[in-house]
Amino acid sequence: MNHPLNSIRNILPHHVWNRVDAFLESAEIFTEMKNPRVLRSMAPSAVRGLLFKSGKQSDTTDMAASHSAHFNWAYPHDHPEMHELYERAKLGQWNGSSLPWHTSVDPLDPNVPIAPIDLIDPVAAKALGIKLEGKDQQRMIHSMASWMLSQFLHGEQGALLAAAQVTESVQWYDGKLYGATQVMDEGRHVEVFHRYLTEKLDRLYHVNDNLFVIIDALMTDSRWDLKFLGMQIMVEGLALGAFGFLYQSTREPLLKEMLRYVIQDEARHVHYGVLALREHINYNLPKNEREEREDWAYEVALLMRNRFMAYEVYEEWYDGTSVTRDQWRQLIMNSPGMQRFRQVMFTRLVPNIRDIGLLSERIRPHYEQAGLGAYFAGQSAPELSGEQMLADLDREAA
Repeated sequence: MNHPLNSIRNILPHHVWNRVDAFLESAEIFTEMKNPRVLRSMAPSAVRGLLFKSGKQSDTTDMAASHSAHFNWAYPHDHPEMHELYERAKLGQWNGSSLPWHTSVDPLDPNVPIAPIDLIDPVAAKALGIKLEGKDQQRMIHSMASWMLSQFLHGEQGALLAAAQVTESVQWYDGKLYGATQVMDEGRHVEVFHRYLTEKLDRLYHVNDNLFVIIDALMTDSRWDLKFLGMQIMVEGLALGAFGFLYQSTREPLLKEMLRYVIQDEARHVHYGVLALREHINYNLPKNEREEREDWAYEVALLMRNRFMAYEVYEEWYDGTSVTRDQWRQLIMNSPGMQRFRQVMFTRLVPNIRDIGLLSERIRPHYEQAGLGAYFAGQSAPELSGEQMLADLDREAA
């Protein structure tokens, strides 16, 4: 990080500089938020997650909910596309217990990698003075894959609780019926990710601070459309890209089969978010509120891309050693596997942001400056089913 305080880096002990570095990185997030309304809405969650580390203080966290539950005693069929999704979701239910859990998984077997070997690049590590050779490289891939799947798990718990809130708040009755199936889906995803992590990888990492901030912000916001935008479009959209990345790169058959089912569910969830928000954002919101949501989506996108640095793995491996947070951050940024991971997350996100009306000419230059303009013309959720996405991933990997 380029900062005037970097001049004192060499005179501070590593553990002290690491604390300074963490503080500076957190402060930078606040200074990067240009829209004051976005800053006001995100700041309390950022303080809880980044400064107080609330996601790591205990095994449990209480978040105050302040939304309204919307009842309709007429029970209308008021949204044909959502009703069609509801019918598809009923047919697409699956039992996580029926996956081939008897499969033997050795996360250190180089012949059956659970994640791409260049997720952490030993050449980039060596250039930074970090030695990763032989079994240490396999152990690091085990750690990184476990960390990635742990964040999937924590995101799915956030999606489980957010889906319940959205089902209460959504105005369409067909949306409530569909939302009930998503709650079931998310519960199943929590089940299978947790079981894989604990039974097959024997490792579970704390929730990443930045993911905690996003979950906290959308769970505590009273506006139903922010909950939809935060979970159905941002978190689920990014996760859909990340699931596709791991599905395509893993050679471990149980994980691949599990992700095949999860991807089909997630594609429906993002589709639901697009259906709910498209008309609302384009026709029901005044300009200032639409621009706030546009800025909010952009800030969250960068928060997930630039701040998803696996510091939890760094703390396990290198905290208290001569390897600094800054060196680790450079390693994460420069490793080819992590570069692909960050980029592929946006293949499923940016087109949906466009489709719901939050990619105006005002905000497009910011996405282009961040290197995300290549995804403007991609397929959005209504144009790409989970089955089509899987077929594309299989064809690309062939």
